[in-house]
Amino acid sequence: MATTSALVEGSAPSAVAERSPLDMPVGSAAHTPSQAVVFDRVSLAFDDLVVFRDLSFEVPEGAMTILLGASGTGKSLLLKLVLGLLRPDAGRIFVHGQRVDDMSERNLLRLRADIGMLFQENALFDSLTVEENVGYRLREESELPEGQIRARVAEVLGFIGLGEFSDRIPSALSGGQRRRVAIARAIAANPSLLLFDDPTTGLDPIIATTVDDEIVKLRDLRHATSIVVTHQIRDAFYVATHRALRANGRIRVVPGEAKAAVQVEFMVLYEGRIHFRGTAEQLRATQDGYLRRFLFRTLPPW
Repeated sequence: MATTSALVEGSAPSAVAERSPLDMPVGSAAHTPSQAVVFDRVSLAFDDLVVFRDLSFEVPEGAMTILLGASGTGKSLLLKLVLGLLRPDAGRIFVHGQRVDDMSERNLLRLRADIGMLFQENALFDSLTVEENVGYRLREESELPEGQIRARVAEVLGFIGLGEFSDRIPSALSGGQRRRVAIARAIAANPSLLLFDDPTTGLDPIIATTVDDEIVKLRDLRHATSIVVTHQIRDAFYVATHRALRANGRIRVVPGEAKAAVQVEFMVLYEGRIHFRGTAEQLRATQDGYLRRFLFRTLPPW
């Protein structure tokens, strides 16, 4: 089956609403600073296994891209390319205007300081408390005084609703709580780009929703740019169709209007290319045979 690049129905890819640039400094512009991530005709293969063929897309500052695809389509590898952990065989990759595919390891380390990564495994330190886990990167990689680190950790834990758990160790937490601690650790250094690799994998639907809510809050209240890789299509649609609101000192996550989801873009990978690119509403309405079979595996007919 031949793949379809861009939007399968043949229309132009939907625009993603841009948000105000974050306070973090942006690198020298090989591409416009409004683009947080740019893939320009990127190809990657392992021997005869072709992962990507001339892959091109952009993620605007403050926007969210949700990356879907069957197992083995290279979703997690794409995040590694963004981080510079892998080098493409061809093409160029820019993060905040800086080209990363030919960047030195020293410069990559500096660039990664502005990227928060949530891996499939939480990778929390079992011997450290929640507070120590969340503040670990700040203590190891920054020169902030201890008082400022403690204040920042308290702020982040309060944001994700785990302030009262700061003295506990990870083994005393539920799976969803551990995943939220991992999110707190990823955002503690206030990165402007967040990468989520299957953030709800292994969690039951109710617990997964608490993690989804944190991702929505980061997008809507902190305006973080994010790429969310997931196998969980229900969670993907939840994140795309809900909004975080702050009122009277409280934060609520509520269903949002479809037109408000313009800042969230779906991309579906298939056979090394972008098979679909568009909004949640466009993905639900697609008549493409492959996409409907892919979606119906986990979603009821609509």
